[in-house]
Amino acid sequence: MERLDKILANTGRWSRKEARLLIRAGRVQAAGRTARAPEEKYDLDTPFLVDGEPLSGERLVYLMLHKPAGLLSATEDPRQATVLDLLPPHLRRVGLFPVGRLDKDTEGLLLLTNDGPLAHRLLSPRHHVDKTYLVRADGPFTAEDVAAFAGGLTLEDGQTCLPARLEPLAEPGEALITLQEGKFHQIKRMTAARGKQVLYLKRLTMGPLRLDGELVPGAWRPLRGEEREALGLKG
Repeated sequence: MERLDKILANTGRWSRKEARLLIRAGRVQAAGRTARAPEEKYDLDTPFLVDGEPLSGERLVYLMLHKPAGLLSATEDPRQATVLDLLPPHLRRVGLFPVGRLDKDTEGLLLLTNDGPLAHRLLSPRHHVDKTYLVRADGPFTAEDVAAFAGGLTLEDGQTCLPARLEPLAEPGEALITLQEGKFHQIKRMTAARGKQVLYLKRLTMGPLRLDGELVPGAWRPLRGEEREALGLKG
C-alpha cells in the first residue's frame, strides 16, 4: 500500500506537489470513487483515473537516476543487478530503459525512459550531445593533456576521438571531461592514451540535464517541468 500522491508522482507525469493538487481538486478516481486526500493509501493494482483517463497503460515516463557503482546499465541480466532493479514494480512494467550506458563501476546521471525517439536524439552521433564527467586519475592532468584532448585523441586501437574538453581541477588528478560521443570505455581509454589510469568516474551532465545534487547514489525522481522543457518535451 502506498500514498496516492506518491503513486501518481512515480509515474513520472507529475511532481508530488502537482499530484496533491490533482487529488484535492477531485480529478483523481481510485477504485471507482473520487479520491480526496493525498495521504490515502492504495494497492498498486488499484484502477486509477485522472481526468477520466486510466492511469495504467502505455505512457511516456522520464526519470533521473543517480546510478551507483556496481549495477549494470541494462534492462535485465540473468546474473547481475541492473539499474531497473532500483525501481518499484509498477515502473518496471512500463518499458523503461537507460539512455546510453555507464560502466558498472561508473556513477552519476542516467536518464531512464520509454521514449525511443528522445533516446535516439540524445544518443545519435550527428547531434553531438555534450556529456560531462568528473574524473579522478592516478596522476595530474597537464596542459599537454588538455591540448591532446582538444585535438582529438587517437586510441591504442587506432580509433580517433572527436575533440573533447579537459578541464583540470584544483585537486591533482581530478578533472572535468566533456565528450560529444560515447565510444566503449572512452574516457578510460583516452586517459590511458595519456599515460594515466582512471580511478573514479561520475557523469554530471547529459545535454541540458544536470545531476540533482540532492539525489544520493541509487535514488531517482521524475524529471521536473523545466528539465522536460529543456529536452523539448511537451506537457
